[in-house]
Amino acid sequence: MLRVENLAAGYGQSQVLQDISLAIGAGEVVTLLGRNGMGKTTTVRAIMGLLPGLGGRVLGGRMEFAGTALAGLPPHRIGQLGLGLVPEGRQVFPTLSVEENLTATAASRHGAPRWTLPAIWQLFPRLEERRRNMGSQLSGGEQQMLAIGRALMTNPRLLLLDEATEGLAPLIRAEIWAVLARLKSEGEAILLIDKNLAAAMRLADRHVVVEKGRTVWSGTSAELAATPALRETYLHL
Repeated sequence: MLRVENLAAGYGQSQVLQDISLAIGAGEVVTLLGRNGMGKTTTVRAIMGLLPGLGGRVLGGRMEFAGTALAGLPPHRIGQLGLGLVPEGRQVFPTLSVEENLTATAASRHGAPRWTLPAIWQLFPRLEERRRNMGSQLSGGEQQMLAIGRALMTNPRLLLLDEATEGLAPLIRAEIWAVLARLKSEGEAILLIDKNLAAAMRLADRHVVVEKGRTVWSGTSAELAATPALRETYLHL
């Protein structure tokens, strides 16, 4: 579904990504792991076509989704192909209600949409309770639920989450992980960035480890568990 090969990218005169490669098949959950500042968020921004608006650009390599090259496409076109983003920092619309945040991005790609307001309310009952509240009135955990729901309302073929549970209370983190497990069980393809390695290893099919803008390792959870030296070297765990 998604294939990234030898991706290089940066901002201004600074090259952040040197050689990133990863692939995600239909229904797979893949994590992008690495310490802070190693290029994970820049990789996601490059895939979603967001770099030009941030003073950055793709310098080389190839990104392809379902047979369509992504380089040079604007973000809205990439979204129309079926990629849905939950960005770092959530970035909900503060002056729109919860319901307006969700309907603002709603799209039906192929026939009847899988993700509708009733489906989001069932996934996140707390959002239905606060459907009339503004985005700015929500807690951090509620905003993250809203950011996930908003991305799902685009009915994506691949969901990308940048720092899925960063800064959330333990109970909220557990709820988010449970939701991600449900999405996986229902066949949702996911690219996930998160610092909770134990939870990521329980959820994901495969992992990609990056260091200084390069892919340095990829493999299954079993393979990652069997290589403590790799975790200590690149993840400090």
